[in-house]
Amino acid sequence: MKASLPFATIVGVLAIGVMCATVGAEQTPTPQPPPAASSAPGAPAAPADTAPRSVLDGAYTEEQAKRGQPLYSRECASCHGPMLEGGEEAPPLSGGTFTSNWNGSTVGDVFDRIRFTMPADNPGRLSRQDDADVLAYMLSVASLPAGKTELPTQTEILKQIRFEPPKPKH
Repeated sequence: MKASLPFATIVGVLAIGVMCATVGAEQTPTPQPPPAASSAPGAPAAPADTAPRSVLDGAYTEEQAKRGQPLYSRECASCHGPMLEGGEEAPPLSGGTFTSNWNGSTVGDVFDRIRFTMPADNPGRLSRQDDADVLAYMLSVASLPAGKTELPTQTEILKQIRFEPPKPKH
């Protein structure tokens, strides 16, 4: 009788895990076909399959970077510096160290780091849109080109965009 109690506990825990996974799967939206292309003002952003594949292709808009600047100043500058140069305990968010640390990663990797660990005093407090806007500001300060569509807020899409350092200016 005693041997069956741990077995029953394990089976119960596994059953709860399967139920939670099933519930999570049910809440995950199924991919929808991309909307038809439209040139009308206010048309939806480009579908995910046409998203830039590199930050060098222009992964954010200037307007988005402008929205991110005051957020960065309010939420990030006290640790990372007003010019993204880093602080005593916080790494720089621009320059050679920043780009070499993230080179070969994806924008989704950077986004998730921000999303799950920042601000340090209350991680995850900012919305996905705020995180994307701050990241757009960081990319603009890193002299990476702006594009025609905003940096999305979905990690799955951001994981398709490679982080690469800017090309040297001649």
